Amino acid sequence: MLPIVLQNLMLALVAVADAFMLGGMDQNYMSAVSLATQIQFIQNMFLSAATASLGILGAQYWGKGDVKTLDEIFCMALRLCGLVSVVFFVACAFGGRYLMLIFTNESVLIDYGVNYLRIAGFSYLLTGISQCYLVIMKVSEHARTTAAISSATVCINIILNAVFIYGAFGLEAMGVRGAALATLIARIIELTCAVAVSYRKGYIHPQMKFLFRRNKQLSKDFSKCAMPLLGACLFWGIGFTSYSSFMGHLGVDAAAANSVAAVVRDVVCCLSAGISGAAGIMVGNELGAGNLERGKEYGIRLLKISCFCGIVAALLMCVAAPVVLHFVKLTPQAISYLKGMFAVIAFYMIGRAINDVTINGIFGAGGDTLFDMYSLAVCMWCLAIPLAAAGTYYFHWPVVVVYACTCIDEVGKLPWVLHHFRKYKWVKDLTR
Repeated sequence: MLPIVLQNLMLALVAVADAFMLGGMDQNYMSAVSLATQIQFIQNMFLSAATASLGILGAQYWGKGDVKTLDEIFCMALRLCGLVSVVFFVACAFGGRYLMLIFTNESVLIDYGVNYLRIAGFSYLLTGISQCYLVIMKVSEHARTTAAISSATVCINIILNAVFIYGAFGLEAMGVRGAALATLIARIIELTCAVAVSYRKGYIHPQMKFLFRRNKQLSKDFSKCAMPLLGACLFWGIGFTSYSSFMGHLGVDAAAANSVAAVVRDVVCCLSAGISGAAGIMVGNELGAGNLERGKEYGIRLLKISCFCGIVAALLMCVAAPVVLHFVKLTPQAISYLKGMFAVIAFYMIGRAINDVTINGIFGAGGDTLFDMYSLAVCMWCLAIPLAAAGTYYFHWPVVVVYACTCIDEVGKLPWVLHHFRKYKWVKDLTR
């Protein structure tokens, strides 16, 4: 768990660095980049379906000791992620303005966002490939290596952010373009390190004979995991992106407050994401090895841990609020919005932690991936999004009330999640 938490935390710190450095220059810089990075957020939804399937099947086959099949699954994920990465690069390179119009109608934010996407789009070509390498390392018990690679590249990214955004060593201040360039260089270094490390003894690297060959039976198993995950990722990703769109249409102050709130929320969520990642690997290893009762026992223990994690995450939000408010440079109205958002997130964290560990970690470990899609369809698309949309465009509710509507889904599905857990449909051996 600890290396995965560290990896997620270091990745989240890039967003923190962007927000504080850009926000220190101009509130609109920070808001524009926050909205522009929603494009990569959507890309990550497609990538997550492939990498999560790689993690689910990979953990079970690693537990079984079948490295050959694990390598074939790795190659499948690389092919899919490569295709997705190319599509999003083309969209950012040639249609950045149209993409920004989805999230805001403020011309100043659109212009800054387009400048960011023209450079950052190149990094989107590399993200999917590097994520596959990092997932296969975690599955094959090299989580510390992934944490080391991510930590190193994040440190480089933050240093380059300072150099390019503000201007140093004779370079001119580049603002949003500097943040994009720093991200691109960091992604190049990350992928290079991941590929180089994969050829060390005890690590998994793609065999060329599997990279361009399709195993029909294995592809069927992969699709069985991936398609519900893709549906869930799209439901969640597009829904979450629509939340940013609602904030963007409520004005620049609401967009700025939401940008900061999102960064802080993502940092605190690293704890539950780490437990979720560990849960998926540990439970998956036992199920793949045929130890179903032990896998079930691990799942029950991890559910209890997730409840404690939710309380800790809520307390962390309360502690972080005054610190963040001291450092960010926002208008008085944006600060007022941000205080209300922090209060909402504190309650949201409890549901988020339990759902993250249970749905993404425990259920996913046994291939029970349909539940996530169903729960999102009901709680997010039939409850949270309609309420937030009505409050934004029709009833004109206060900004914090609209924001609370966007957070109601995680709390709303808790009883459903706990009921489904006790059915133990996730206790399955998926290997052949």
